[in-house]
Amino acid sequence: MGRDVPALVFTREDRRRYRDKMHTCLDVLAQMLRESGFESERPQVGLEIELNLVGDDGLPVMRNTEVLQAIADPAWASELGRFNLEINIPPRRLLSGGPGSWEQEIRDALNHAEERASAVGAHLIMVGILPTLGESDVGESALSGDPRYRLLNEQIFAARGEDLRITVDGVDRLAMYADAITPEAACTSTQFHLQVAPKEFADYWNAAQAVAGVQIALAANSPFLFGRELWRETRIPLFEQATDTRPQEIKAQGVRPRVWFGERWITSVFDLFEENVRYFPALLPICDDEDPQEALDSGGVPELGELTLHNGTIYRWNRPVYAVTDSGPHLRIENRVLPAGPTVADIIANGAFYYGLTRALVDEDRPVWTRMSFSVAEENLHTAARDGIDARLYWPGAGEVPVTELVLRRLLPLAHRGLELAGMDAQWREPLLGVIEQRCVTARNGALWQAETVHHLEKAGVGDRQEALRRMTTAYMDYMHLNAPVHTWPVD
Repeated sequence: MGRDVPALVFTREDRRRYRDKMHTCLDVLAQMLRESGFESERPQVGLEIELNLVGDDGLPVMRNTEVLQAIADPAWASELGRFNLEINIPPRRLLSGGPGSWEQEIRDALNHAEERASAVGAHLIMVGILPTLGESDVGESALSGDPRYRLLNEQIFAARGEDLRITVDGVDRLAMYADAITPEAACTSTQFHLQVAPKEFADYWNAAQAVAGVQIALAANSPFLFGRELWRETRIPLFEQATDTRPQEIKAQGVRPRVWFGERWITSVFDLFEENVRYFPALLPICDDEDPQEALDSGGVPELGELTLHNGTIYRWNRPVYAVTDSGPHLRIENRVLPAGPTVADIIANGAFYYGLTRALVDEDRPVWTRMSFSVAEENLHTAARDGIDARLYWPGAGEVPVTELVLRRLLPLAHRGLELAGMDAQWREPLLGVIEQRCVTARNGALWQAETVHHLEKAGVGDRQEALRRMTTAYMDYMHLNAPVHTWPVD
C-alpha cells in the first residue's frame, strides 16, 4: 500500500462509487487480458527489503523521518512503524550483470544508508522481527507520520469495532490486546517480484504458492517477539492477526481474512483481482478521476487506480500486481513470505532458489499443483513457520519428509534446472544455490542462530531475557555487516 492517500472521512456515497469503479476496472482488466496488451517480452525481477532502526545498544529508535531525510534517496520510503524503513531495489533482468552485480548494488545502497543513518543516531538491521522490540514500542504513537497509515489504522478498527487480540503459542506463549495496527510493523520482510506474461501468470502463482512453505522453513528468521520465543517465523501468525478486520463473530461466519493464503489454485490472474472485489470491503474508498474504459478505448493505458489501491490492502502471501511503466502495463507476482535478512548473501540465495524453482515447476509436464491439494500447501506454510528448518512438509511423490531432505534430494536440482532454463550458467548458479545447500546440510538458519545464541547467553548468566536479546541483536548486526551466510555464524 505504497500509494499516498490523504486523511479523509468516507461517506456511504464514497463507498458506493468506489465499488462501481472497481467493477469497471475489473471489466477493463478482463478486456486487456483478452487483447494481450501487456509488456512481457523482457521480463524483469525486483526486490524490496524492509528494515528496522536501532541505536548502538540494539534497542529500537523511532527516527525514520530523520533517517529518510539523511539518506535523501527516492528508493527509500517510510513503513508502518517509526522504527521501519523500506528500500526498493531497481528492477532488472535476472541475468543483467550477473547475481554478483545485483548483490553489490544492494550492499552499496545499504552501506550508504547505514552511513547516513548513523549520523543521526540510528543503525539499520535486516531481521524478520526486531528481537529487542517491546510491547510498549508498538502503540499508536509508533505509527509513521504519513497520513495513509493513520487512515488505514482508523479503517481497520472501524471495521473490527474492538481491539486486536494477538495470541501465539510456541516455546513461550504470547497473549495480548492492541489498540493500533502497529504490531504489524514488527513484521519486516523481503519481497521478491517476478514479472510474467498474462498467459503464464496462473502457473507461476500456483508454483509460488506450492513452494511458500519450503521458502519459509529454509529462511525463517523471526523466533522472538516482545521478549518471548514463539514460532521460528513468528512473522506469519503475527501478520495474520495484526491486520485482521474481523471480530470473533465474523470469523465464525467464514469471512475471509485480509492476510490470506487463498483457497484454490487459479487459472488466470483475473481470478485473484475478482476475489478481491467479491470478498473484501474497501478500507480506503478513494476514487481517481480516470475513467478506465475511456482511457482504454482512446488507445491509452488505464492505471486501474481503484483496483490497485484495493489490492494493496489485501495481504496475500503471493500478491498479484498490475502496474504501468514507460514500456506499458505489466503483471507481476510479489512474493511476500520471506523475512528480511540475515545478510544480503542470504537474500540473494533465497531469490535464486525461488526464481529457479518456480521456473522449473512451471516447465514440468505434470505440475505440482495438479498433484497437491491447496489446503496442504497452506498447511505447509504454517508448519514451516512454526518449526522452521526442522519442519516436516508434504510433497507429492515424497509424502511428509524433513524439509532439508526434500530440498537436497528434489528441489535444489529443480532450482538449478530452472536457473539454467533462464540462461544462468553453472558458474553463477553454484555459489548461489550452494548457500541453500549448506543451510540444509547444516540445518541452520537465522531463527536457529538467534535462539541458540540467546540460550547460550542465558546459560552464561548474562542477566535476564531482555539483556540476552539485546546482546544477541548487537552480535547479529556485526555478522550481518560481514555478509557471511547465516549458516556459518558461530554461537558465542
